[in-house]
Amino acid sequence: MVLTGREILRQMDLGNIHISPFVPKHLGPNSYDVSLHPKLLTYDLPPGSALDMKKENPTRSQIIPDEGLVLVPGMLYLGCSNETATSHRYVPMFEGRSSIGRLGINTHITAGFGDVGWGYLPDENGKPVCQYPTWTLEIEVVHPIKVYPHVRIGQVYFMMPDGEITYYKGKYTQQREPQASRLYQDFDSDSGKKS
Repeated sequence: MVLTGREILRQMDLGNIHISPFVPKHLGPNSYDVSLHPKLLTYDLPPGSALDMKKENPTRSQIIPDEGLVLVPGMLYLGCSNETATSHRYVPMFEGRSSIGRLGINTHITAGFGDVGWGYLPDENGKPVCQYPTWTLEIEVVHPIKVYPHVRIGQVYFMMPDGEITYYKGKYTQQREPQASRLYQDFDSDSGKKS
């Protein structure tokens, strides 16, 4: 079951969904539009070298200026939303906007799935408290295209889970800027096997 826009508002009032900053005109019939943070990361590798999933790969950052930045095919850009859009009761999901997709911009390669409780940590009484994380975007483009900071880049919708809820406790709970992969943390440095 996907929540409607009005139900998203109701659940925000009840404290079950956090969207911040919240702009009323970005609320749709069953989702909320999030906008592109000006900071982007790209992996910074010497020519001919490869990313290594067992290591922390080097990155470099750049800021999208007000006059725009041209993204090029064959490059992965790690971005993030300006907004938090998460829940300790519902499953948050990210999708690109249709208008963005029609320009050949893929805003998430595989990571559109959020987890219940992503971005929450328990307080001293065990009550979930939102840490206001932002959504990471894995951006790739079909054609060279100029993008601008703060453009509405995607939409978050909320689904009702079925079954006992277990909160997300992973590596990306408190991210507020573009975040490179932390998959290397899954490997035991001695054996090379997942821990």
